[in-house]
Amino acid sequence: MAMLWSTAILADDEQHRNIIRSTQSGAWSDPATWDAGRTPAAGDSVLVRGGHRIVYDIESGKPFRVVQVAGTLDFARDRNTRMDVGLLKVTPDEVVCEEGFDCHLELPTPAAGTKEATLLVGAPGAPIPQPFHAIIRLHHLEGMDKTSCPAVVVCGGRMEFHGAPLKNTWVKLQRTADAGSRGVVVDDAVDDWREGDQVIITATKRLGGMFRGSTTEERETELRTLVKGRGPFSARGGALGLNEPLKFQHFAERQYRGEIANLSRNVVVESAEPEGVRGHTMYHQHSTGSISYAEFRHLGKRDMLGRYSLHFHLAGDSMRGSSVIGASIWDSHNRWLAIHGTQYLVIRDCVGYRSVGHGFFLEDGTEVYNVLDHNLAVEATAGKPLPQQAIPFDNNRGAGFWWANCLNTFTRNTAVDCDEYGYRFEARETVDFNPRRPILQPDGQTLEQDIRTLPFVLFSGNEAHAMRFFGLNLRGMSRPAQGLDFYALNTDLQNDARSAHPDQRYPFWIHNFLAWETNWSFHAGTSGVFLDGFDCYRSEYGIWRSVMDRHTYLRTSYSEMSNKDLHMPFSLGLPDEGHESSATYFRGIPRFTDDRPPATIITQCVREGGLLRIQGTSIDSGRIRGVWVNGVPARPRGGSFAEWEVVIESGSNPDSVTAYAEDHGGRRETTPHVLRLKSFPSEVAATSSLTRQVVESGPASR
Repeated sequence: MAMLWSTAILADDEQHRNIIRSTQSGAWSDPATWDAGRTPAAGDSVLVRGGHRIVYDIESGKPFRVVQVAGTLDFARDRNTRMDVGLLKVTPDEVVCEEGFDCHLELPTPAAGTKEATLLVGAPGAPIPQPFHAIIRLHHLEGMDKTSCPAVVVCGGRMEFHGAPLKNTWVKLQRTADAGSRGVVVDDAVDDWREGDQVIITATKRLGGMFRGSTTEERETELRTLVKGRGPFSARGGALGLNEPLKFQHFAERQYRGEIANLSRNVVVESAEPEGVRGHTMYHQHSTGSISYAEFRHLGKRDMLGRYSLHFHLAGDSMRGSSVIGASIWDSHNRWLAIHGTQYLVIRDCVGYRSVGHGFFLEDGTEVYNVLDHNLAVEATAGKPLPQQAIPFDNNRGAGFWWANCLNTFTRNTAVDCDEYGYRFEARETVDFNPRRPILQPDGQTLEQDIRTLPFVLFSGNEAHAMRFFGLNLRGMSRPAQGLDFYALNTDLQNDARSAHPDQRYPFWIHNFLAWETNWSFHAGTSGVFLDGFDCYRSEYGIWRSVMDRHTYLRTSYSEMSNKDLHMPFSLGLPDEGHESSATYFRGIPRFTDDRPPATIITQCVREGGLLRIQGTSIDSGRIRGVWVNGVPARPRGGSFAEWEVVIESGSNPDSVTAYAEDHGGRRETTPHVLRLKSFPSEVAATSSLTRQVVESGPASR
């Protein structure tokens, strides 16, 4: 591991005059824990050595320069804690280095039996409880590289952030809240929301202005603080009091309703100076760890590639089982969450509010089998194309959800008031980008495939409202910065659409999409679309300037439209002779063919006495018949195997846990998720990412 760091960095701990190293396990506040005979002070670089477990039990007011964790650093759960730091790094390496990590270095697979460097800010099954908080505040200190620091990074270790859980992180309004109201009414459980929590009430009216740039002054999403109203926050919903009256109306009738989202969590990672040098966080290949109910605020380095609020970087399938659940990510200067070259992540119940550039972002087109479920994306605003970005033609104008490969799951998400797109699938062939990419297959092999034609695993139950431009743009045209030369735009669109047709059996299946108060609600620049359930309300256009070849539309409705339900459809013309037989080509898209097996992701495994409680997610384009864990059938949560749970006995000391799903067509996973169990500490066993202290995971144990 000593070779992980670039020699150009000269990562020699003798450079650091004030390095304090742990000499034994113990409390951070105990001088006997440290080789200097004193506790770490402001400006010190601190090394938690391998094999030592340090309980962080203080609230620091001044920043440590570096805290490097090669052993275990565990934030106390019985008091408030706060760490001010320039660089917090989790790595087995004990050479203290002041580099926020060179993203392009490859990490070797950790050897079996290697002790894992571990940061625990809460743990699965043992989060930081209310009323306590744990805060990490990132400072840029003199002499640090502004392009990489301040930062929280994990390189081949384990990093966990777990705050007190919420029953709901965001809910729909029960009824319209008028301007001047000092509260809103909801139906869903919010009894674990607290007075003083920061919330947003989302916009329900789109802004106009075809060529107007990004603006925050006129946006109608409003930031407020919760105050006690006429009664306690209720498990049955009710009224939520706000500290200031609303400036705008927030509409809620029938299925067209705005949202209120809670931004506050009791585990926080933030930049100390949001108007100065901001921090970022990164997970690297062969790392483990998950996030639940944590808050990431004022992070992201503007206009810098790879420096995002949350970033999973080139992990492949080595982090299968990691998840981000119920996180709040807001006021980001560069993405909320980036999934780059990484598979099998679960992103659920998260709230993203105000980012520069795209919000929930899948970066280079190789990302597959990730799950984005029930996330709220609000105010992804226009940024600039980033230097050396993987997809050169992405103009980064602000999409709630952006991807270049559809072979992922998008369900129950809502995008609101983003500068350009609610949802954007963008992939084409250019002189500097080849869309034939190495793609992980269900059997574990990697094959080169054209990402322009790969279908969704599932795109269902998604919504966009208060969108200035596009609700859903599916491989379509980009809006020009000035003027609308539709002849040139349509010519370019047709040329690209002709160059890559989806297989008739695997169209882009859009299921139950809701768009309201949106300019261009649905736009497709590709053949082979199966729009199965489309509800469009109070929008300028329904289906706008779309390629219509081999499209099928079922259950579409339009009401109170400002302009047209269907505007200027066009055809690619007859296919080239021999492309497909006319009998096949002109049949259209009768249905979606589901012949892929499901994919399963274990997201949590916790010991409860002699039992293991295991939770996970299974995804498929059709219906899943069942999920089995070590031969025991799991039970679905919420009516489907999108979330499932099983309890199995651990008394027989199994050396592994294997989970797989089977669909109604009898297709079973050929690469089930296998967790190799080592030992079970008395407190918490495995983690959402299945820590190697408990589980040996990686490509060989999919």
